[in-house]
Amino acid sequence: MLTDIRHRAILPYVYGKDKETVEIMLETKKEFIKKVELIYADPYHFKEKDWQYQLSEMKQTGSTRDIDYWKIQIKPPYRRLRYGFRCTTAQNKTIIVTERGYFEEIPKEIGNFYCFPYLHEADNFRAPKWVKDTVWYQIFPERFANGDSSLNPEGTLPWGSTDPTPTNFFGGDFQGIIDHLDYLVNLGINGIYLTPIFKAYSNHKYDTIDYFEIDPQFGDKETFRRLVKGCHARGIKVMLDAVFNHSGFYFEPFQDVLENQEDSRYKDWFHIWDFPIETEPKPNYDAFGFVSTMPKLNTANSEVKKYLLDVAEYWVKEFDIDGWRLDVANEIDHSFWREFRQVVKKVKPDAYILGEIWHDSLPWLEGDQFDAVMNYPFTNGAIEFFARQRMDSQTFVDNITNVLHMYPQNVNEVAFNLLDSHDTARILTLADNDKRRARLLYLFQLSFLGSPCLYYGDEIGLSGGEDPGCRACMEWEDENQDQSLFSFVQQLIQWRKEIKGFGNSGEFQFLKGQGNVIVYEKRTNTNRLIFVLNNEDKQQDIILDELANLSAKELFTNRQVTFQDQAKISVQAYGYFCFQL
Repeated sequence: MLTDIRHRAILPYVYGKDKETVEIMLETKKEFIKKVELIYADPYHFKEKDWQYQLSEMKQTGSTRDIDYWKIQIKPPYRRLRYGFRCTTAQNKTIIVTERGYFEEIPKEIGNFYCFPYLHEADNFRAPKWVKDTVWYQIFPERFANGDSSLNPEGTLPWGSTDPTPTNFFGGDFQGIIDHLDYLVNLGINGIYLTPIFKAYSNHKYDTIDYFEIDPQFGDKETFRRLVKGCHARGIKVMLDAVFNHSGFYFEPFQDVLENQEDSRYKDWFHIWDFPIETEPKPNYDAFGFVSTMPKLNTANSEVKKYLLDVAEYWVKEFDIDGWRLDVANEIDHSFWREFRQVVKKVKPDAYILGEIWHDSLPWLEGDQFDAVMNYPFTNGAIEFFARQRMDSQTFVDNITNVLHMYPQNVNEVAFNLLDSHDTARILTLADNDKRRARLLYLFQLSFLGSPCLYYGDEIGLSGGEDPGCRACMEWEDENQDQSLFSFVQQLIQWRKEIKGFGNSGEFQFLKGQGNVIVYEKRTNTNRLIFVLNNEDKQQDIILDELANLSAKELFTNRQVTFQDQAKISVQAYGYFCFQL
C-alpha cells in the first residue's frame, strides 16, 4: 500500500499557495484509485466529541505510466487544517488515508490525520509578479554585437570571421546591445539575462577578477547605466549573472594567497588543503570542477560573505538591475543564500533571484532562498523528445507531468524554462538542423507554464555545438537570418501576451501521447486551448474525443473548424495545430 498511495505533510504535497489558500496533492498508483476526496476541517472544530469534518472531491491533474496526481485547493477559515483522504479504488473499495495509516472508515481520533498547523503568509513562496509575464533573452555580451570598436581587446577578430574558440575575442560590448534593443522589442522580448559582465580574464567572464568593476571590453559603468535605463524605457527587465561559487585566478585575494601563501590574510577566503599552493596537474584547493583558475570561495567566512553580499546589494542599488542569475548555485551553502535573499529583497523587493541548478531543486525553492531555478528537467525532456527524438510521446508526457508535480504551482509559474544556453549545444544543432523540429520546440516552450528564455540568435537560425560552438557571433545581416523562423517565434510571443491561457495562466494538462504526437490543453475560466504537435516525419491521424461536436478557431490558419462525433485530426509531418474553443 505504501507504494500505491503517497503523501507527506511537507512540500510539495502541501503548502500555502497564498495568504488564505492551502494546496494539497496526493499521488496514487496508476488507475488504482478512481476517486479521491479530501477529509478536512479546523482541528478545533468539534460538536460535543465529534470532529466536524467535511469532504471535497480532488481533481486528477496529471497522469503518467505509473502515477496519478490529484490536487485540491482549500481556504481554511482559521488558517489551520487537519486532513486525510477518502480514496475509492477501481474495485469500489474505500481506503481512508491518514498520517497514522489506512482505515476502512473515517477514524474518530483527530490525531490520526495530517496536520497543517497554521497558514503563515511569511512562510509562503513569493516571487515577483512580473516574472510570470516575462519572455527572457539570454545574451553572451562578447558575441552579441560590437558597438564600440575602441574598446576591442588586443587581438580582436573581425565580427564572425571565424569559429569561436575558448580564447578568441570578437569585441561584443554594451553599446552593441544598446544599438539592438529595438530588435528585441520587435521580437517581443521583455527580459534580458546577461552572462557575466564583471572584470575577468576570459571571453566568457566566469572567472571574475573584480566584482565591483565592469570588464573594460564591454564599456564603463555609465554605459551600463544607459543600457539599463534604455531597457527599462522599453519595458525590458535586466538580470545579471553572479559567480559567487568561485572567483577567477586573478582575483586580488587569491593573488595575495599565491604570493604570501600561509601568511596571507585571505587564506581562509578559499578552501585550501595545504601549502604551498599547487595549480598543476590538479589544484590542492577546492575549485570549480578541478579548474585551477577558478578557486572556490569560502562563503561561510564572514569577510567573504560580507564582500559578496555587498556586491549583490551594490548592483541592484546603484544600477537598478532587476534580478540575479546565480552560477553553480547548488554548491554554495543554504545559509549564504538565505542572507543573500534578505539583502537583495531589502533593496528591491520585486527583484528576481534565479539559481543555476540542473536537478531537483526543491530545497532552494521553499520561499527563503530563490524565486526560481533554471528548469533543466523541462529542458532535458523537450530536447530529448523534439530535437534528438530519443523519447516517444508517452515518455515525454510522463517526464513533463512529473516536472509539473515536482514543485508547487506558484513555483512552476515563475520557473526559468530554457531550451539551450551558453552551456549547451544550440537547439538547431541538436535537432540535426531541422527547423521544423525547432518550431515545435518553440511552440511547446512558449505555450507552457513558466518564464521562457530564448538564447540569442536561435530565433534567426543560429546553430552551434557544445561550448565553444554555441557561442558564435550573432548574425546581423538580413540575408543570413531566417526571417520566417523569426516571424514564427515573434507570433508565439505575441499570442502568449494577448491570448488568455496561451502562456503563463490557467491549467496545463496532457490529453494524449500517441506515437510521436502529443496533445495538451491550456484552460482558464474563460478560454480553452488544445494543442496538437506531430514530432514525426510523416502525417499522423488521431481521434480527439475532447473536440467531438465542437467548433473551434485554429490559430495558425485563422480558420473556424467544426468537428463531428468522431473528431479525427490529420497532422502533417512536424505539423501543429492550436484550437481555441
